[in-house]
Amino acid sequence: QEEKRQLTLKVEELERKLETTSAQNIEFLQVIAKREESIHQCQLRLEEKSRECSSLARQLEMAIEDAKRQVEQTRERAASRERAAQSKLLDLETQLSRNKTELNQLRRSKDDAERRFESRLQDLRDRLEQSESTNRSMQSYVQFLKASYDNVF
Repeated sequence: QEEKRQLTLKVEELERKLETTSAQNIEFLQVIAKREESIHQCQLRLEEKSRECSSLARQLEMAIEDAKRQVEQTRERAASRERAAQSKLLDLETQLSRNKTELNQLRRSKDDAERRFESRLQDLRDRLEQSESTNRSMQSYVQFLKASYDNVF
């Protein structure tokens, strides 16, 4: 009887322990289920973030390619403008050189014309002076002739 009672007590105690253990197992199973759900949700978020990162990486690559393309186009436009400016500068330098040459020729021509003019002017002055001298001589001769005719008549 005593043994039976002790065994009954042990069985009851073991049943309580079994119930406690079962309750703990149920709690552990619930915790595990919650953690598995949490892991599943985390995996879903991780997959979503991975897709988002992939999309952003593609967008970044496209933006980088676009930026490279724009930089290259800008470089090409700048190089084209620089070539055009160099060409225009060369044309202007050539035109300046031609204008300087023409100006020098015009100056020489002007100097030659001035020398010819001065020479011609001096020649005309000399001829005028000679003409005036001849005129004075003739006037003197005419005066002489008048005086002579006056004396004769």
